[in-house]
This record gives sequence, C-alpha cells and structure tokens, in this order.
Amino acid sequence: MARVGVLLMNLGGPERIEDVGPFLYNLFSDPEIIRLPNRSLQKPLAWFISALRTSKSQQAYKAIGGGSPLRRITEHQARELQSELRQRGKDVTIYVAMRYWHPFTESAVADIKADDISEIVVLPLYPHFSLSTSGSSFRELNRLRQSDPVFKELPLRCIRSWYDHPGYLSSMAELIAQEVRLSEMPSEAHIFFTAHGIPKSYVDDAGDPYPSQIEECASLIMIELKKILGHENEFSLAYQSRVGPEEWIKPYTNEVLQKLGASKTRDLVVVPISFVSEHIETLEEIDIEYRELALASGVVNFRRVQALDTYPTFISALADLVVSSLDGPEVALDEAVKLPTRIKLYPQEKWQWGWSNSSEVWNGRVAMLVFLAFSLELITGKGLFHYLGLL
Repeated sequence: MARVGVLLMNLGGPERIEDVGPFLYNLFSDPEIIRLPNRSLQKPLAWFISALRTSKSQQAYKAIGGGSPLRRITEHQARELQSELRQRGKDVTIYVAMRYWHPFTESAVADIKADDISEIVVLPLYPHFSLSTSGSSFRELNRLRQSDPVFKELPLRCIRSWYDHPGYLSSMAELIAQEVRLSEMPSEAHIFFTAHGIPKSYVDDAGDPYPSQIEECASLIMIELKKILGHENEFSLAYQSRVGPEEWIKPYTNEVLQKLGASKTRDLVVVPISFVSEHIETLEEIDIEYRELALASGVVNFRRVQALDTYPTFISALADLVVSSLDGPEVALDEAVKLPTRIKLYPQEKWQWGWSNSSEVWNGRVAMLVFLAFSLELITGKGLFHYLGLL
C-alpha cells in the first residue's frame, strides 16, 4: 500500500529574540521578496536590511512574548490533520516545511526520504496564491527536487490555492460570527478584512493573482456570514505589512482604519484573512499597532477575529483538500507556479525612468543601492561621496 506524505508549507518565524536577525536575512535573501537587477547584490542587501531592521523587529517580538508561535501552531495543525486523515482511513504522515526558518524545507525532504514515502501531497498553508508565498515555497521545493535524484522520482501533487474551498469559507465565517455577536449592535458591526500586502509590480508585471483571490474570498466569506447571522454587514478590505520604497497594493490597512474611525464606526470586527495561524502580523501588528490606531482614530470597539489555528472546521477542510488531491489529477510543480503572464520578474527587461509602474520598481531599487553605498561610506570613511566632497 502506498505511503502518503503531506508536506505543509509555511513561512516560518524566529522562535527566540536572537533568531530575529538570521530570520530576516533569510527572508530578504529571497528574490521573490526583494527583486534586484543583479542577483549578486541579493545577499549583501539582505544583510544590510536585516541589520537595520533587527532591533525594531526584536522589540515587536518581545511584545508578543519573545518569539513567533508559528512553528508550534503549524506542528499542532500537522498533528491534528494527520489524526483527521487517519480517522478517514488514510495512511498519511504530515511533514512541516518552513521557508525562512526551522524546520527548513531540506529537513522535511530528508524526513520524507528516510520514511520511505511513496507519494507526496504539497499543501501550502497560504489559502491565496502569490509569488512571494506559495510561489516561493514551490520554487524552493523544485530546487531541491532538481538536485536530488531520489526525491525527484517521488510522485508529487501540488495544491496551488484553496481560498474558495467551502470548508475554509465556513470556518472563517463561523469565527467572524462569534465576534460579531459580541458587538453592541451586531447588525451594524463593520467587518474589516486585512491581508498581507505584496508589491504592486507583482500584479502589474507578472500577473500575480493574489489580490483578485483575496477580493473574491472576502466576498464569498461575507455570503457565508450572512447565512449564519441572518443579516448583511458592511465590510472593507485592505492590505498590511508593507516594507521598502516600492508601491504596494492598496488600500493600506492604516489608512482605511483612520477613515473608518473618522466616519464614526462604533463596532469594528477585524479579520486577518490571509493568515491561518497566529504570528507577528496578528499578535503585534493588528492587536497592538492597529488597535491603537483604530481607537485613536475614533473606533469605539475593536474586536479581532482569531486565526484559524486548529479550529476543527478548518482542519476538516485541510483534510478534504488532501483527499481531493489524491483522488484527482496530479498537479506538478511546474504547473503549480504558472502565472497568467510570462514577464520576467528579475531582471527587468530595460532601465526606465519616470513614474510608470516599472519605473517605480527601478527607482526603489536605485534608492536602496544609493542608501547602501552612502551608509558604507559613513562606516569606512572613504568612497565616491567623499571623493566628490559630499561627505
């Protein structure tokens, strides 16, 4: 009988304060996160950015207990999913592969090989596909597959995205309904979806489907929510966690929160739509930073819907996805990472100045490189700026 391995892919997070710097370095070393015209600059720039951001990020992690709970929660999800699938009669073993911190994808692949698994289902814990999440994890898995003849021979099925799965939509709607019912006037509570943002160039230049999937998902959840509550609530959608000088997809979470406060929104129910586990973006960015901003802007009651974690309806939905993948046609890695358009993400085809979307990408890159050169000169005391008499 075939032994099935299910590979859960997630971002990963620093578990201790001293892990924050190395984690950030791994994150910014990924060309799917910061795109440069010359790949040889990737690691030096990643080192520079992580060095600048480590102290601030450490303070954020200290505010939530000193580290990310993401690994603990993901491994708990893995145990619950394995139990659910085995109750359904499936001989399945679950493995966890983190993109930027332990346990890395290489470790999960080594465990799969050691356990003599005969078939793999790859399940990203990102409901919505994006180059920077599922796409990056799929490509890392493909890199390992191409360099390992044994791993390359294993049959592999990929689940690309599942934002419209009925079980996922139901689990989200059920958790939202719990918070809405706690509001002073449930029918007037405003539902505010906030998703992790991505650079606008990913959508314009490569056809990243992420924002369209997020928008469709929010609408589908609201349909399910109405069935549960019996009334229709107003809702908004925005994007958080942007970094760097590039323009990111809009509207931005902080700006929408300020507008909702100014419009005298009394009951606000905040939904972390693109996150299936509690981590820094929910526990610190939403619960602390955005809560303070919303209340200061005029919102009276700020409620945040919990992340799905091991919510039973959600675990059942993940099990449904695995079973459907095993029963359906095989989706290979190459197919899983396809995008609507075939434009190279890096390097750009040509240098452009001005204010077009492509130009904005280049302007941001140039600004980062100039800032890097300027900072290095402040440390070394010599270089072009000193030669020109600017320092």
